[in-house]
Amino acid sequence: MNGKPDPAKSVLLGVVTGVRGLKGDLRIKSFTADPEDLAAYGPLWDEAGEVSYRVRVTGEVKGHLIARIKGVSNRTAAETLKGLKLHISRSALPDPEEDEFYHSDLIGLQAVTTSGEVLGTVSAVEDFGAGDVLEVAGGPYKGLVVPFTKEVVPEVDLEIGTVTVDPPDGLLEPPEGEAKETE
Repeated sequence: MNGKPDPAKSVLLGVVTGVRGLKGDLRIKSFTADPEDLAAYGPLWDEAGEVSYRVRVTGEVKGHLIARIKGVSNRTAAETLKGLKLHISRSALPDPEEDEFYHSDLIGLQAVTTSGEVLGTVSAVEDFGAGDVLEVAGGPYKGLVVPFTKEVVPEVDLEIGTVTVDPPDGLLEPPEGEAKETE
């Protein structure tokens, strides 16, 4: 991709989690379906879309990529990049398959139940090891986390801006000792 990407239309592909060795190698957590595809889309950008980085993957260790960034040739320079979030323009990515979604496309969608109750807005998509979950904020249920499965979220409508939730038993019940938030 040529030129700076629009930060509002960028997708987070990875984050620098640390350094390895003395020659500027970085540990990067990749969020791509195939972790090694991190460098396949061309230059990656910082969150503001101001600085580009040419990444070359050299290996993988314990769920992290080992990579080099052009111009980073020692540990001191590499350490300054720890925490760097690597983005790419949404338009540089392939269209997702049917019933597949980029996390960034889900954030901001309104979550409603199959009966029409508004639950709030998808504020984050996380995977803590048991599959993707949607964090829903701004609604009547504090700390609502919805499993992102076809059974629980049978419909995602990007054009309308909604995810439909068919809540399993107990999902919308507050933890013991807490009450549903009232507005």
